[in-house]
Amino acid sequence: MFQSALRTSLSLHRSTVSSCLRSQTFRRFLSQESRTKIQAAVTEYPVVLFMKGNPEQPMCGFSRGVVKILSAFDIPPEKFKTYNVLEDLELRTGIKEFSEWPTIPQLYVNGEFVGGSDIALSMFQSGELESLLEQHGVIPKASES
Repeated sequence: MFQSALRTSLSLHRSTVSSCLRSQTFRRFLSQESRTKIQAAVTEYPVVLFMKGNPEQPMCGFSRGVVKILSAFDIPPEKFKTYNVLEDLELRTGIKEFSEWPTIPQLYVNGEFVGGSDIALSMFQSGELESLLEQHGVIPKASES
C-alpha cells in the first residue's frame, strides 16, 4: 500500500537512516505522497491502530494489549481499522516518522495520535480513553447506554 511511495525517498538514504532516526533530519525522508497516504489512513476511521499482526492474531504483546483494551469498549467495526505494519516495511518506518513516536503499536482517535501501548493502558485505567471515545462519538456515553 505505501511501499512505492516510500521506496524512492528511503532507498537513497538507507545508509544514514539509523543515525537520522534520532534526529529531526529524518523527517524530511518521508515523501509528501507517503505523508498524505498515512494522513488519509489515520483519518479514514474514527479509531485507527497501527500494530504488529491483526486483532485476531497480534504478533507482539504490546499490540495484543492495545487490542484487548479497545475490545473492552465494543467499538463497532465501521468505526475501527487496523494496519499490520509487518506486511509493509515502509509503513512500519513511515508511521514512526509521521507520528514522531518510535514504537508500535500506535493508536489514533479522530485523526489525532493518542500514543502507544503504555499511554493507551494509562488512559484506559484512568477513564480518559473511554471519555475520548465518547467525546468523538465512537461509543455511546455511559449515560446513553
